[in-house]
Amino acid sequence: MFARIGAIVFIAVAVTAAAVEMTRHEDAPIYRSVDRPSNEAADRLRAELIRCAGIGEAGPRDPSCLHAWAENRRHFLAPGSRPAERLPDAPQSPHPTATIPAPVVPLQREEVR
Repeated sequence: MFARIGAIVFIAVAVTAAAVEMTRHEDAPIYRSVDRPSNEAADRLRAELIRCAGIGEAGPRDPSCLHAWAENRRHFLAPGSRPAERLPDAPQSPHPTATIPAPVVPLQREEVR
């Protein structure tokens, strides 16, 4: 009898939780990202990339997103788009590197019969 009452209570709680979850409405986010410029019309490519990032899985199938990503790659990966200066060489150690001696191999003993 106790098991039946426990099962009924469990089912009632599960049904109530499901009903509450189904009636819940998603709230719009109340924050705005600080890295977005206030004048998105000035940079159409950036606005398009933000839009494409927001549409999720539909982005790779959207022709305008594909075009925007190709333009973005061309912008950053084109020859001459990066500065031509070299990276600095690694600093030289003021102390010369020491040579490591070869390991000492112990002599094998001969078995005495």
